[in-house]
Amino acid sequence: MILLRRLLGDVLRRQRQRQGRTLREVSSSARVSLGYLSEVERGQKEASSELLSAICDALDVRMSELMREVSDELSLAELAESAAASEPVPTPVRPMLNSVSVTSVAGVSATGRVTIKAPAEAVNVVAA
Repeated sequence: MILLRRLLGDVLRRQRQRQGRTLREVSSSARVSLGYLSEVERGQKEASSELLSAICDALDVRMSELMREVSDELSLAELAESAAASEPVPTPVRPMLNSVSVTSVAGVSATGRVTIKAPAEAVNVVAA
């Protein structure tokens, strides 16, 4: 089982260590007890959004950056877990946002849809 609090703690610890800062420095700056911050970093305590905000401020890291790194770690952990269970991993369906040269635009249909025509080689269509 993947524990989000453990992944979050690992990412927080790495952020702190990259900056060469101690638990004491960050806990003082975030105004959280040293012991509690240590438990959060070890994945033993769930951090509230307010606490995460204070820790991010103390580390001068955007919460979105922290969560993005946690999300990447979670994806890798899920892949590893799936591989260990010998289950096929579903391929995520994501829209590809590439620039497309539009050759023409038809009128708006009764349903409110707009038809855009582009050269076939410029469009990558994936059926879900």
